[in-house]
Amino acid sequence: MKFARTVLESLAVAEAPRMLTSDDLEERLAPLYDRLRLPRGRLELMTGIRARRFWEEGTRPSDASAAAGRNVLEKTAVPVDRIDLLIHAGVCRDRLEPATAAYVHRLLDLPRHTQILDVSNACLGFLNAMTLAGGLIDSGQIRAALIVSGENGGPLVERTIATLLGREWTRREIKPFFANLTIGSGAVAAVLCGEDQAGEAPRLLGGTAEAATGHNDLCEGDAAGDGLEMLTDSEELLLAGIEVARRTWDRFKRETGWDETTPDHVICHQVGSAHRLKLFEALGLDLQKDFSTFPEFGNMGSVSLPFTLARAAEAGRLRRGDHIALLGIGSGLSSLMMGVRW
Repeated sequence: MKFARTVLESLAVAEAPRMLTSDDLEERLAPLYDRLRLPRGRLELMTGIRARRFWEEGTRPSDASAAAGRNVLEKTAVPVDRIDLLIHAGVCRDRLEPATAAYVHRLLDLPRHTQILDVSNACLGFLNAMTLAGGLIDSGQIRAALIVSGENGGPLVERTIATLLGREWTRREIKPFFANLTIGSGAVAAVLCGEDQAGEAPRLLGGTAEAATGHNDLCEGDAAGDGLEMLTDSEELLLAGIEVARRTWDRFKRETGWDETTPDHVICHQVGSAHRLKLFEALGLDLQKDFSTFPEFGNMGSVSLPFTLARAAEAGRLRRGDHIALLGIGSGLSSLMMGVRW
């Protein structure tokens, strides 16, 4: 895929207010840790995640997405009446019907002509939405798009804690629940438009995607009563994810003409320290070019990658003309990689 005239005009985040550290989480799991003789500090040591954030009880995904949406609309120079498309791209949704985008549209009081829809593809949803919006902008079908995502991992973590304390598990049996404890919450929003409306805004260059759906059973989540549940084969998911990323990176280089030295910065989906190290090693990338948020925010699903891009910009790490590689991997499995010139 290639983009001729689409730019990332504005990007903004909304932080969830409640912090739960890995130490706090292990304290709540003390009966399990004591019975299985698990060492304290294990969770942070294995993942590199010190903390994750959660929304206040009763916050809906649309509320979180709208909070980030308000923040980006305060920044953008694109008139709101030019926003022809709203995409909600989160894993978390208010309900099956209507689209969560319908609630976000109402909360933001967007124009009546704005088309609304949800795009869901695990942790890749936001990047997928950017490619769809970019294609519509390039073709002249729309003038501007607002993409939002609000992930709420609190119910999943709370249900996981209750499940792990609900009966006597073995060390082997708790493994599929481990990834749940890395999940956090957050929200992000972006305005995409044509270059004629935004001057020197970061430009979407192009990229590629690849699916490896033979591994779609390695991480599966669903609603469960009044909460959420997810089971993950973390070890196999890591191996399969690195392999699909390697294939996607090879295609990305052919599509864009980039090589391992081209990116000035690399922004990845935020899983944890082991994933980051193995991914950079497998792709031959310089770890010094990485910018990460997972140590303080955990894995925020579809929010993680664009949230981290926004944080890198706020930290002054990104300069005009820099080449940025956005490397996404999501359960399913699928990968999407995109090049951006800041």
